[in-house]
Amino acid sequence: MKKTVMTLLATIAGFSASAQTLEKMNWFNEPSVWNIENDKLIMEVTPKSDYWRISHYGFTVDDAPFYYAEYGGEFETKVKISGDYKVRFDQAGMMIRIDHENYIKCGIEFVDGKYNLSTVVTHNTSDWSVIALDRRVESIWIKAVRRLDAIEIFYSFDDNEYHLMRNAWMEANRPVKIGMFAACPDGDGFKVTFSDFKVSHLPDKVRTEWLKNNAD
Repeated sequence: MKKTVMTLLATIAGFSASAQTLEKMNWFNEPSVWNIENDKLIMEVTPKSDYWRISHYGFTVDDAPFYYAEYGGEFETKVKISGDYKVRFDQAGMMIRIDHENYIKCGIEFVDGKYNLSTVVTHNTSDWSVIALDRRVESIWIKAVRRLDAIEIFYSFDDNEYHLMRNAWMEANRPVKIGMFAACPDGDGFKVTFSDFKVSHLPDKVRTEWLKNNAD
């Protein structure tokens, strides 16, 4: 029995997803111009679009482009983002979403002429945290890891060295939509390219510990 359980654990641990098949994903708020080529999603961001709920500004918007697939359980996901940001609040990155009241968006946001690593966490109302960068960046990698009821968000400039930018709560054991979003609250749109999008399954932490502790 113990050998069988350990074999099962090894099999579970080996599960991972290769690069997500972009053609099989879904649009929420499809933009008027977009295409997929060479495993890259390229879009012209819808003007005057955003994601935000209530707090500070007093309005709710949920109308920016979001290209996603749905996953359950625990996972690691990452994507590379390159954008031609132009005006205040132009932004692009990754979104992890349960519904219109519960989501996390994270990536690059252009504010007052500076590039910022930006995270918005929404549970009924939105909050916003930023890490200001001292230079222009051509590309950024965003990675998120979901374990139990927490999502850790990391950034990298080279896809090798990653740094934690936020640890956020999200309800455990709920399927989520994972994908790429971009928004242009103030401007007339801009071009953004997403590449190397990947979602990898992680074996459930509680179940894995239970199997280990109950092996004969």
